[in-house]
Amino acid sequence: MQNELLTALGQSLVTGSLTDEALLARTSEHPLVQILPDANVVKVGGQSFIDRGRAAVFPLIDEISANLGRHKMIIGTGAGTRARHAYSVGIDLGMPTGVLSVLGTFVSMQNARMLHYLLAKHGIPFIEPVQFPQLPLYLAERGAAIFFGMPPYTFWQKNPAIGRIPPHRTDTGCFLISEVFGTRSMIYVKDEDGLYTADPKKDRHARFIPRISVSELKAMDLDDVVVERAVLDIMPNAENRRSIQIINGLVPGNLTRALEGEPVGTIITAD
Repeated sequence: MQNELLTALGQSLVTGSLTDEALLARTSEHPLVQILPDANVVKVGGQSFIDRGRAAVFPLIDEISANLGRHKMIIGTGAGTRARHAYSVGIDLGMPTGVLSVLGTFVSMQNARMLHYLLAKHGIPFIEPVQFPQLPLYLAERGAAIFFGMPPYTFWQKNPAIGRIPPHRTDTGCFLISEVFGTRSMIYVKDEDGLYTADPKKDRHARFIPRISVSELKAMDLDDVVVERAVLDIMPNAENRRSIQIINGLVPGNLTRALEGEPVGTIITAD
């Protein structure tokens, strides 16, 4: 009966060891299904964008609203300055990385709730991780959904190589959603035009980089990068999400251009 029901790979997985590298390699023989290939993950920065308040957020809300019915959007939120304050207090009190991850999650959730209320008149729902199985329905019915970008690792967040700040934060959480659901794009909305050789707010000689690969970027060994380094670590092994795009959301029309597939901002590729 077992031989009739299981494929050769299935039998090997049942009887073999999940630490066998040859067996693990066989599990990637079949191509992945792209669950939501027409959707776009849009991550709205916390400190870089939402913390700027009305002047930054309201025009972006208008642009998101204008794209409803034209582009499906899964909108994730960053945590920003309030999370950094929570991290500083937690570290001062001796909290471990897993607890700091919980603190950052709730700040990211606050930002998601605020965007949710601003888009409530359009029927755009706020969803938590347990509701992601209903995401295809929300997108089909309303064209968008909002979630908090922090991955729900909470106490299970891995310790970083240096210090105690959670290494997988909101940039990483949004990237993972794009990868798992096989979405059309992964767009990061920041307050800069994209990636620079240095922080342009601090170095007026910083050079803009319109396109670069992960390997090239790592070889540059920059002190500061525009997305979490964990995203760059994950990208080489990604199967669906092989590129990301960073745009300046303070420039009207940039989000629309990115949703249309234009190479605005910086594009970082896995290859």
